[in-house]
Amino acid sequence: MRNSMLRVGLLAGISTAAVLSMASAALAQSDVIEEVVVTGSRGKPRTVQDSPVPIDSFSAEDIKATGFSDTNDVLKTLVPSYTIARQPISDGATFIRPASLRGLSTDKTLMLINSKRRHRAALVTIGGDGSQAADAATIPSTALKSVEVLRDGAGAQYGSDAIAGVINFILKDDAEGGMLVAQAGQYYEKDGEGILVAGNIGMPLTENGFVNLSFEYTTDQPTSRGRQYCNVGIPNVPTGFCVDTYAASNPVFAANVKRPVVQKWGQPESEAIRGFLNSGLELSGGSKLYLFANYSKSHAKEDFNYRFPAMGQAQLDNPIRLQDGSIFRFATYWPGGFTPQFFGDVTDYSVTGGWKGDFTDKLSYDFSGRFGYNKIAYKLTDTMNPSMGPASPEEFHPGDLISQEAAVNADFVYELGGFTPEPISVAFGGEYRKETYKIITGDVPSYQAGRWSVADPFDFCTNETAVASRTLRPTAPQNMGINCAVANDPVYTSLAVGSNGFPGYSPDYSGKLSRDSYGVYVDASTDLTEQLFVQASVRAEDFSDFGSTLDGKVAAMFKITPTFGLRGSVGSGFRAPTPGQLFTTNVSTRVENGLTIASGLFPASNAVSQFLGAEELGPEKSTNFSLGFTATLFDGLNLTVDAYYIKIKDMFYAVTPITVTPAIRTQLIAAGVPGADTIGQVQFFQNAFDSSIRGLDVVATYRFNWENGQSTNLMGSFNYNKPKVDKVAAFFDGEYVHDYENATARWRGALTATHSMGKFTLMGRANVWGPYKNMFSVANPIVQKWDPVIQVDTEASYDVTENYRLTLGARNIFDKYPDPDRTGESGTNGRIYRSDTLVDWQGGFYYAKFTATF
Repeated sequence: MRNSMLRVGLLAGISTAAVLSMASAALAQSDVIEEVVVTGSRGKPRTVQDSPVPIDSFSAEDIKATGFSDTNDVLKTLVPSYTIARQPISDGATFIRPASLRGLSTDKTLMLINSKRRHRAALVTIGGDGSQAADAATIPSTALKSVEVLRDGAGAQYGSDAIAGVINFILKDDAEGGMLVAQAGQYYEKDGEGILVAGNIGMPLTENGFVNLSFEYTTDQPTSRGRQYCNVGIPNVPTGFCVDTYAASNPVFAANVKRPVVQKWGQPESEAIRGFLNSGLELSGGSKLYLFANYSKSHAKEDFNYRFPAMGQAQLDNPIRLQDGSIFRFATYWPGGFTPQFFGDVTDYSVTGGWKGDFTDKLSYDFSGRFGYNKIAYKLTDTMNPSMGPASPEEFHPGDLISQEAAVNADFVYELGGFTPEPISVAFGGEYRKETYKIITGDVPSYQAGRWSVADPFDFCTNETAVASRTLRPTAPQNMGINCAVANDPVYTSLAVGSNGFPGYSPDYSGKLSRDSYGVYVDASTDLTEQLFVQASVRAEDFSDFGSTLDGKVAAMFKITPTFGLRGSVGSGFRAPTPGQLFTTNVSTRVENGLTIASGLFPASNAVSQFLGAEELGPEKSTNFSLGFTATLFDGLNLTVDAYYIKIKDMFYAVTPITVTPAIRTQLIAAGVPGADTIGQVQFFQNAFDSSIRGLDVVATYRFNWENGQSTNLMGSFNYNKPKVDKVAAFFDGEYVHDYENATARWRGALTATHSMGKFTLMGRANVWGPYKNMFSVANPIVQKWDPVIQVDTEASYDVTENYRLTLGARNIFDKYPDPDRTGESGTNGRIYRSDTLVDWQGGFYYAKFTATF
């Protein structure tokens, strides 16, 4: 796998696939597949082409062909409007990656498993949209029979969160057979080695049922796509520090500094094991019991920002006086500086069970209950609590975050006849849901205010108001050079509180918050004529902390000809802030416009936030419009084109960071915030602005067979997305507005060709990212524009026998990267590429895969 011959072979593979695909168009024969989907209507299933709203349906074969195991990456590859970034130094967002559908945050897309709501992850992302959503990565891709992606607002059908759309993961339900997959690969840069072992097996459960089990084990080594740390010449950083420059004149530092880089920018080191069970049992009388459950455990490690031992760095270079009066600097412990190591252990499990069947030939029922649990446990090493001085440990447990959700549902479908030419399918039901968010206190050293959190901790000096009038007390060490009359004597140095990089959750900021909600809905649909299908939905929900909401939706499909139809919808939706978003508190080290700074995020109800003018959070409210058409242009070629407009009122977002003033610091201290003296900026979540999204989705599929037995599938998809801030509330500055509107790719497309000829299958995929722009700051309004990028994937598979398949593949085969950051906002600390860009910046990756079926 390490030589150039593999790359040459892969290049030949994709070229062959493309040529064969184009050449075969003239030989095409009809091979139309009617894909039936259950998402989008609570009543009878519809086909993709007949659905009044845009739905993508992907089979297990489509999922396998992506070459990814992480379900988030699978979705990113298959759905152009679904995006996800690799965030290497982003606290918990490195371990639970936030995604986006149609340019909206993850928690505005509802995730279902077997049409049942999926519980949320424990992470609330810091800054930005602060999303707390379900984590698709906990679902092993080997467990999936299909994935249905509804690209339309569906709050009136499914409730809170379904503003951008709904993703429904359908689990495998085979009662026999199975598969085993082993894959290994690495990046062109000879790092990031990845191993995957996954499997699935179906077994009978008596003569009338099944048990289907899936598992997945992955391990990935870290990558490094940066350079050695150097901040000289960065805007807003007047002095700057370069590792190599400093090492040239400081041999002790040079002997201890980490090489080749002090801080990695790339994918984290990670390991995960995940499993899913799906089962069902037919009972006498035609009813059915079902149960599905999952367990997932992942572990990952990331580098935090490097701390260098020079130029007055508070963590290392600031001197303090010990009890004997001698001077101590942490630089003596870390003469080469240090890079805190941050670990996240994510545990996720759930169980859903139910009973469904028919009361009569017209009335069916589905009673179900579910419970979901997600926990992220943090650990921090290679750092210290500065306020504890030499007594500080180097390893901390800053605390845990836990999200739990329990619900019971009753769903019914009734066939109502006599009013329209075709019976009306009336779906109705109700749900009770309880959500709980917990913050678990860290170990004491992670939040403790140590002896050196205050000036003159041993009371060496007298306490006159004017420093110049102070003298050394007789009980203090007399021969250590202590000068009480000088303000910069180390006796007055105070250092930051809490584990450096991520202070622990103190008892004052721990605890739990719960809420209850109730929802009822009605969804009716029917064919009014042979050409016109109509659907209408209404849903009412009541939350214990936000009151009630009522949402509705109407949709229709009009078949002008058997092969061409117009469709459209209009509906309202909402998203209630989660318990985690209402409760979360975090202090971490961030880079803002080139500067490293301690940043505090507090609930809107916190005394500090209230002092700054925060208001209690309310739900986001949306209105969705879509209009499009579906067409079968000729045998085998299906096309859907859908335009959409989403308007959101009271958009949820973290406010622009507020610089800490003496008045704000007083409030921080009064609120008992650990390390209040060293926090440089604060944020809180607000209903910050009104926004709108205009966009277009295009999906085309061409499936045909050759006369010689070969077959070719082509799929092209395109998304254009333009967000806009319509009305700005307080605390949201021009940079935030500019970047919200411009910092993600304006459009994205993917073209995939798969060709099968006997024992060989060739796949080629071109992923195209459109342009995007980013502003440095309001004070320094430099704007950088990134040009479009094309990244190509390919696979070549050979069926060794009927049951064994060997695959060679590569992602980003031409090793394309986005342009480097040139403004300095993100090009700091050795970083080259914007680490929050949606365009992959890891480079080419090649792999070999072996699949056994039985």
